[in-house]
Amino acid sequence: MTYLTRTAATAGALLAAAGLLTAGPARAASRDIQQGNWLYLTVTRGDARSGHTHGTLLLCDPPSGHAHASQACGELADAGGDIGRIPAEGVFCPMIYAPVTTHARGRWNGRSVDFQETYTSTCVMKARTRHVFALDG
Repeated sequence: MTYLTRTAATAGALLAAAGLLTAGPARAASRDIQQGNWLYLTVTRGDARSGHTHGTLLLCDPPSGHAHASQACGELADAGGDIGRIPAEGVFCPMIYAPVTTHARGRWNGRSVDFQETYTSTCVMKARTRHVFALDG
């Protein structure tokens, strides 16, 4: 439930900020969010209840809002918007347990996306999701 509240608050804040500029851009921003490809991404390090959460909004029409927006949007496009279908990168990760939980919620090609996965470490997360959850610049 916490993620839904954060997502709704973030989307609402974006639309409200656009509405403060003028009515025209507010309608355009609302239409882009509803029709375009976008995901609100969060990464929580440690226990999901007490860990540090970092999040960002990834927009893909055109790519923006994310440190690696172009690469992340390209990887998502190749996987049809399904984060679980992104091919894993061939890397060796140390066997150190430092859990990381990822969450993505948004829209891709007109359908809702709700993805959540906990990985054993940041290395494993980056190998499996490539640039999508690489929120650190």
